Amino acid sequence: MSKRKISRQQRWRIEKIQQERSERAAKRDAALDSSLGDGSLGPEQEGLVVSHFGQQVEVEGQDGQRQRCHVRSNIEALVTGDSVVWQAGNPTGVIVARQTRRSLLERPDNFNRLKPVAANIDRIVIVFAVEPEAHANLIDRYLVAAETVGIPPLLLLNKADLIDSERHQKLLAMCERYQAIGYPLIQASKHTEHGLDDLSNTLNDHISVFVGQSGVGKSSLINCLLPGTDTRVGELSEATAKGRHTTTTARLFHFPAGGSLIDSPGIREFALWNLDREAISQGFIEFRPYLGLCRFRDCRHEQEPGCALLEAAEQGKIFPERLFSYRQIIASISEN
Repeated sequence: MSKRKISRQQRWRIEKIQQERSERAAKRDAALDSSLGDGSLGPEQEGLVVSHFGQQVEVEGQDGQRQRCHVRSNIEALVTGDSVVWQAGNPTGVIVARQTRRSLLERPDNFNRLKPVAANIDRIVIVFAVEPEAHANLIDRYLVAAETVGIPPLLLLNKADLIDSERHQKLLAMCERYQAIGYPLIQASKHTEHGLDDLSNTLNDHISVFVGQSGVGKSSLINCLLPGTDTRVGELSEATAKGRHTTTTARLFHFPAGGSLIDSPGIREFALWNLDREAISQGFIEFRPYLGLCRFRDCRHEQEPGCALLEAAEQGKIFPERLFSYRQIIASISEN
């Protein structure tokens, strides 16, 4: 996904919208100041953002109760997983501060901005499935993002009951590549319950986020892991076999044995234009022993003589498929 080029008229509209938002935010802050002054809000307390609804967020207090809250305009964008200081109110509370984040997963949007996906997570679960077709380049983009922010990834192949060893040789070979590189991978199925115990045990005591394209069954898995949880489940489009978006905002769920899981909206593309060539190269972990060993310092790892990555691929030390995927990502950021 490349950056969207903005025309002069579009830029004017964006600036106008931002001005209107600022004016509305000022009015909201004035109303909040009035509430603070009349004593209608409770004492300050710590809380956890568990979902986001437009200009409001849902906060979970230390007693487990949840309430919709307004966010003061001087607070930077909040995201599910954020720790905050807030005050309860009737009917809505107020966020007065955001605590320091331990980690943050972001993705670029179509308007050259970084959009936060989830905060304070310690595991990124990359979900893909037999249907819709899994794309290695999308998985690689998630892996690069995870490696860049230093959050361990877990690969999760869902709908494993649909695997046919004859029809899905390409998918199985892809899974074997990732495991050979050293990435943990779990196969799961809600229908046979295969892999669900392993997945549950892996997620316990961690704060994880599910990421992946639409239709891979993230919400279905959560319904299996947490019976009684109300998450909407989408169907695949019969025409395209692509997923329909059902999760529209990231939501946080707790496991009874400890730990939490954030279900993020499905996407079909994950841009990395915010990263430079060096960061993307480091994001392919098996490339690291060969980086800096090329004959030419400005080697692009394409057809240059003395390229350490090309030699490693020819010798079977790295997978050619991963090198091809790397080139695709580099080409996409070079367009910008």
